[in-house]
Amino acid sequence: MRVDLARALAAGFLDGEWTQQGLLASGTAVLGRRPQWLAPLARQTLALYPRAPVDRPRELATNISSRPAAARARSAAPQVQPVVATRMLGNRWRLPVLDGLGDVADFLGVSASELDWFADPRHLARGTAGVPLQHYRVSHRVAASGAIRVLEAPKARLKVIQRRLLREIASMIPPHDAACGFRPGGSVRAYAAPHADRSVVLRLDLEAFFASVTVSRVYGIWRTAGYPEPVAHCLAGLVTSVLPRSTWRAVPQPRDDRLLDAHWRLGRRLAAPHLPQGAPTSPAMANLAAFRLDVRLTALARSWGGRYTRYADDLAFSGAAGWGSGTSRLIDAVETVVRDEGFRLNPRKTGVMPRAGRQSLGGLVVNDSPRVARHQVDLLRAILHNCHRFGPSTQNRDDVPAFEDHLRGRIAWVAQHDPVRGARLQAVHDAIDWSR
Repeated sequence: MRVDLARALAAGFLDGEWTQQGLLASGTAVLGRRPQWLAPLARQTLALYPRAPVDRPRELATNISSRPAAARARSAAPQVQPVVATRMLGNRWRLPVLDGLGDVADFLGVSASELDWFADPRHLARGTAGVPLQHYRVSHRVAASGAIRVLEAPKARLKVIQRRLLREIASMIPPHDAACGFRPGGSVRAYAAPHADRSVVLRLDLEAFFASVTVSRVYGIWRTAGYPEPVAHCLAGLVTSVLPRSTWRAVPQPRDDRLLDAHWRLGRRLAAPHLPQGAPTSPAMANLAAFRLDVRLTALARSWGGRYTRYADDLAFSGAAGWGSGTSRLIDAVETVVRDEGFRLNPRKTGVMPRAGRQSLGGLVVNDSPRVARHQVDLLRAILHNCHRFGPSTQNRDDVPAFEDHLRGRIAWVAQHDPVRGARLQAVHDAIDWSR
């Protein structure tokens, strides 16, 4: 069966009464006649879908074309192309009801043509080298490891759209309990605390976390939320991006030859629709995309008598005595799960931390209870002391903007995990003459 005929029949079937006679009448209207194969096709469709799949017309079209009766319709062509009106069949998280693309446009406050432009279903903006026609501003920076990090920041109007999608839809879908970042109530402390006072702590990192989340996975998230196929496709387009080849060619390679393979893999990921690092929706969508990963790694950790948490691309495991001799097997098991879920471990950032050494997660030492490392507190105390003696301008060697606020933020970080030390540092800060 021709693709256009299958889609026309699917739209016609969904637009009419979902009964044998209703499908026959709809099919006859689409074809302009009633061929012999139409009746068995209607019966086979009803057997496959007892209820009308009004949220998934594309799936229906695919299954119509695979029915045995469809083999007899090779030369048939549609005489009309009905437009199907989709709607949500489920809404477990009580999200905004978006039955069709018109609802999406109204929800976002844009016209139908603007919605088509921002979602870019034909990849017109994504395939152009002209910067004014692209939806993202691309930049790069060198990470502490020497790797090149590519940032894709949405332009103003798309950012407004993405922020609304985040605030009113994506943030309402709960990630797995093991996900401690980019969610209400999440924090670095929540990520690190379960691993405090443990014999062995294992830290791993996911390579190119956002870029590894493909558009098909994002589409699946929106479908799981209950949105019909056209809406899910549109929403997936609004939160994903493709890096033009010309832009990637302008990104420098890392100086360390050991990072070249990872850099090449990053280029491959960015060339396909992915979650852009820099979009407000990407952290929440990445959390949701990693739901199955979190489920499986939580179960894996429990089977070893351990614990698991994740903060963005940082994975943490911990266990009691006896883990030290088996962590290599655990890492192999984790790598298998990670690959199976479409991600990849960064072996350069894997760390096995026994109790005898410093166990650090997310910038916090967890040997006893989560706290800021002593050397960081001592360094901050020394800076504040010198600010008091010699003036703040003598200590701002890196020309940090709003240096007073910068130090206040560092003090708050210490106080969050150690109120006593934080109060002492704040007292020194308050005694400084910031006009010097």
